[in-house]
Amino acid sequence: MVRTGSASMAAGPTLAVVAREAGVSVPTASKVVNGREDVAPETRRRVTEALDRLGYVRRPRFDPAKPPRLVDLVVHSLASSWTGAVLHGVEEAAHDAGLDVVVSAALSRTRAGRPQRDWLDKLTARGSAGVLFNLAELAETHYLWLQQHRIPYVMIDPVVEPPPGVVSVGAANWQGGVTATEHLLTLGHERIAVIAGTRRRMSSTARVAGYRSALASAGVGHRPEYIRHGGFDESVARQRMRELLDLPEPPTAVFVCSDRMALGVYEALAERGLRVPDDISVVGFDDLPESRWSTPALTTVRQPLAEMAATALRLLVRMMDGERPEGTRTELSTRLVERASTAPPGR
Repeated sequence: MVRTGSASMAAGPTLAVVAREAGVSVPTASKVVNGREDVAPETRRRVTEALDRLGYVRRPRFDPAKPPRLVDLVVHSLASSWTGAVLHGVEEAAHDAGLDVVVSAALSRTRAGRPQRDWLDKLTARGSAGVLFNLAELAETHYLWLQQHRIPYVMIDPVVEPPPGVVSVGAANWQGGVTATEHLLTLGHERIAVIAGTRRRMSSTARVAGYRSALASAGVGHRPEYIRHGGFDESVARQRMRELLDLPEPPTAVFVCSDRMALGVYEALAERGLRVPDDISVVGFDDLPESRWSTPALTTVRQPLAEMAATALRLLVRMMDGERPEGTRTELSTRLVERASTAPPGR
């Protein structure tokens, strides 16, 4: 297993820096750099001025005499800020590598998040040199198909443990669970509940394992009734929080294994007239934009989604060039982001 921190920035301003300076999205800045016509004149002017002001120079890692290679990014759904962070990371790394990216939400339209055979046929028809799968669960036939067609691929945060030899990139979920729970323990909480994602998803089970490990290390007894599963669904998490509040001895703090589910927890607490963090502390996981917009702002564990995606793209490029990564699993570090949703119990 290869473990690494967040990806380092290349020398000179990146396209993300240019986009931020111009007040536009990274894809929009990329369109200007690549001479696309579907950009408003005023937007083009702002981006161009930012490029000149920052001294941005495109340094392609490919032969400009050859057409850019094409890769596919298959996401679970396009309607989430999670996907937005992944797209950001892939776009930045693909731009630096001189790649074009085709994005599809094939997983959201199929049973169990698995791409259909006609999608795989289209993959070869358009000549993709590689594939990134985000939050995907592939069947044995899919792995076999990709192997037979010699198409390299990398999994970003796979749903279940991939077969041996499959390259994947994820976050240090177990350590993130430890960090979240230790934060609450340090504040003085002992009645700490956890609302996990799905029972079978690899990241969710690792976070719960980290939670249980932190409790054990602190000598705090594990309460089975304090472990609930919200399926990474906001409404289900809201119901699970109601169930926790109805216990004879409800928790004083809850570790919620995604920021989206934490929003559901906030709603359940508001229904009961409980205040965060005065009556109960809440820690999330992801550090999506929602965590900063909530009231109070959510303390959460940041997993570097954009960096994970960029790392996966770079690994894919190496595989497309005939290299083989040293390890099949790359984990990027997580860290606690303290905001306003946690405090000592009964303050």
